[in-house]
Amino acid sequence: MPRVEGCIMIRSELLHALAADNPELRPEEVEQVVDIFFEEIAARLSEGGRVELRGFGTFSTRAREARKGRNPRTGATVDVPAKKVPYFKPGKEMRERLNAD
Repeated sequence: MPRVEGCIMIRSELLHALAADNPELRPEEVEQVVDIFFEEIAARLSEGGRVELRGFGTFSTRAREARKGRNPRTGATVDVPAKKVPYFKPGKEMRERLNAD
């Protein structure tokens, strides 16, 4: 599968690429590995932890304060509660790869 700069990769394309790179695995096994990978990241973040993948980056959460928002349709002020949001910080190797000329 050719990789095109600036192109979006959806989950099914990721599964296809991994299956092509690992012909010894059945497609169901590739899908199971991807599901476990993402579930483990989500589980760790929901526990308040972080996931560090050397050479790729770090997944963590950040706290957002409660604030006043505005309904774009009506213009009415609404209260937006405090929440945690996922955050990704690319690793050094990833930044270098993205900025290679």
